[in-house]
Amino acid sequence: MASSSSSLACSCLYQVFLSFRGYDVRKDFLSHVRKELKSKGIIVFIDDEMKRGQSIDSELIGAIRQSRVAIVFLSLNYTSSSWCLDELVEIMKCRKEDQQTVMPIFYKVDPSDVSDQINKVGEAFENTCKGKTEEVKQAWRQALKDVAGIAGYASSNWETEAEMISKVASDVTDVLGFTRSNDFDEFAGIGARITEIKSKLILQSEEVKVIGIWGPAGIGKTITARVLYNQLSPDFPFSNFLENIRGSYEKSSDSNDYQLKLRLQKNILSKIFKKSDIEVHHLGVAQEMLSGKNVLVVLDEVDDWWQLESLANIHRYLAPGRIVIITTEDRKPLKQLRLEIDHIYKMKFPTSTESLQIFCQYAFGQKSPEKGFEMLAEEVTGLSVIFL
Repeated sequence: MASSSSSLACSCLYQVFLSFRGYDVRKDFLSHVRKELKSKGIIVFIDDEMKRGQSIDSELIGAIRQSRVAIVFLSLNYTSSSWCLDELVEIMKCRKEDQQTVMPIFYKVDPSDVSDQINKVGEAFENTCKGKTEEVKQAWRQALKDVAGIAGYASSNWETEAEMISKVASDVTDVLGFTRSNDFDEFAGIGARITEIKSKLILQSEEVKVIGIWGPAGIGKTITARVLYNQLSPDFPFSNFLENIRGSYEKSSDSNDYQLKLRLQKNILSKIFKKSDIEVHHLGVAQEMLSGKNVLVVLDEVDDWWQLESLANIHRYLAPGRIVIITTEDRKPLKQLRLEIDHIYKMKFPTSTESLQIFCQYAFGQKSPEKGFEMLAEEVTGLSVIFL
């Protein structure tokens, strides 16, 4: 990934500018990138609607200069467009002036072909150079050489385009300085619990991490798992938080165990891959689809061993570093399951200080008592600690 500037202009109108050769990427690859960026709330400028002339105009130059990040899709026919090359020159000027982060994607081309303008990239470039001044040609050559020297993303290095796109979007959010979700900051003690659980994960480890979060109803298992998921999911190309498994997959007297397991697998896979038409005809489908993938999965409110049995061997085939988080009120499913649990975290009851904060949050909308209610608040929370 390209290094980001520490002094980006504060007047940026757009967050990302996309430079591309429509002929190569518009209908498929580019559309998926745009969708992924949009899903993360990123504002993108794309010149689909602009009428193209012989050279880029002041409006487009303004859009480039008012974008914090430029993603350059260096495809096979990128150099066949003088418009694209002029865009690239302007983008590299912005980078040199320390105003913009440039992230090149080498889509089905080798970076050396771009840098040296050789092979098919070079042929297209030479045709575009016909009739141009030496000054223009030299500016294009230098821009191509410079952009090829930036650490970017080569499609040949990725197993799937989906994984590469997810990584690009995640890196863009990092460059833009997007913060992790703080939706749960008001929950007293959540930070300490998250820190303790994350210490068991060791994300750099080559080992699989399967974490069980166990405790009675209402103690905060789902909230804790949700915060973990929000913090970790941007680093995983495939992720899913499957809520309330207990309520969604209850076993009745006439239930067919096998069909229930197939339905659970289908739901998990559909959400991980964001496809509703996935067919699961046997319990080996999840293993086949997830094999070698870097996945984060949260299975929330598990209450019976059968809900996990169909997933018991999947973790053996995922990529190193993947994480499975299971929340449950009953520790038995974790013990009965033929799954290697790395750590079972027992949710702790809140301390007296945390209990006071929780009570005040509900009673007064803040973490401390209103003036004049200090004694009463402490008395109430003291009673709750005794009953716990």
